[in-house]
Amino acid sequence: MLKGHIHSLETFGTVDGPGIRFVLFMQGCLLKCQYCHNPDTWALNEGNPMTLEEVLAEIEPYLAYYRSSGGGLTVSGGEPTLQAHFVAELFREVKRRWNLHTTLDSNGFNDAARIHDLLDVTDLVLLDIKHIDNDKHIKLTGKSNDRMLSTARWLSEQGRKMWIRHVFVPGIHDDEQDLLNLGRFIGTLNGVEKFEILPYHQMGVYKWEMLGKAYPLEGVPSPTDEEVQRAYRLIEEGRLETAGTNAT
Repeated sequence: MLKGHIHSLETFGTVDGPGIRFVLFMQGCLLKCQYCHNPDTWALNEGNPMTLEEVLAEIEPYLAYYRSSGGGLTVSGGEPTLQAHFVAELFREVKRRWNLHTTLDSNGFNDAARIHDLLDVTDLVLLDIKHIDNDKHIKLTGKSNDRMLSTARWLSEQGRKMWIRHVFVPGIHDDEQDLLNLGRFIGTLNGVEKFEILPYHQMGVYKWEMLGKAYPLEGVPSPTDEEVQRAYRLIEEGRLETAGTNAT
């Protein structure tokens, strides 16, 4: 019987896609982001094993809220594409039974062409771009950003809808050229319906402490509103620059 390793779930999510959403957090992630607020999702073989029917039973009581708000189901993590077969079957079933909108919240590390079965039943991808500079991305996450940018290009070429999300950490993401380059990259993509900056916060620090891990960003503050707005301006400047070039 097909089972997924589940970290947790949320029945009234409002920030992970349109409308009110059921958010399922899958266990397992290959990145080790320094700002991660869920380091307890990293281990691949932990979590609560659940069947499709068990997950569907958790969703069903709240269907009226999801339908009336234009919401649906979001699968996040961890990194949900590490359990792509389970997530694809779940998306397929919620569409068959209830015609629910499906959203995949991914870091893009898994090769998009290899998980096309999942993406074929995904209405929206929330793609996290951790850092546009490869060296800084490696320092921040432990991995190159090559696969992430390749996933974004694949989604663009295939005409898939996506929201680009970018966590902003002071001292890591405030370089002017990095922000311009991020905007320039986004400007090359089709299908980007929304871009969001997610201000860094320290709400997950206690989880690092519970796991006996040293927190890499100890003492780093959350960004100010001014810092976030500056980042938005520079990213938009870069996006318009590339969009204008493409238009000619």
